[in-house]
Amino acid sequence: MITIDTLNEHVGEEKLRATAAAFYRRVKTDPLIGKMYPADDWAGSEKRLADFLVFRFGGPQTYLQERGHPRLRMRHLPFSIGLAERDQWLKLMGEAMREVEISPEAAEVMIPFFAQVADMMRNRPE
Repeated sequence: MITIDTLNEHVGEEKLRATAAAFYRRVKTDPLIGKMYPADDWAGSEKRLADFLVFRFGGPQTYLQERGHPRLRMRHLPFSIGLAERDQWLKLMGEAMREVEISPEAAEVMIPFFAQVADMMRNRPE
């Protein structure tokens, strides 16, 4: 059975990093959430997300070693995130997962995790 903590083992670090890359290819041209990302640090943003996914899904702890505790909500507080931004982030991540062919079994674990995190990032009342 695949769990959050064993996703890296089942999916593989390479595919998790490919998911982050596929996601950022979409974000770069997205009119809604693309502007939230630093235009001069696409590679850094992609690496941080990839490192976070690998760490959170049971792989090497590079993210923690380089960045410390994720503090995701705090790190995203400067950005106005409402329902539309949350939904767009989830849409682009879903497309990225399909592009790199995340298995249905792994997606069953990843999608609820992403939904929970994306919802937690909301900081604008609607």
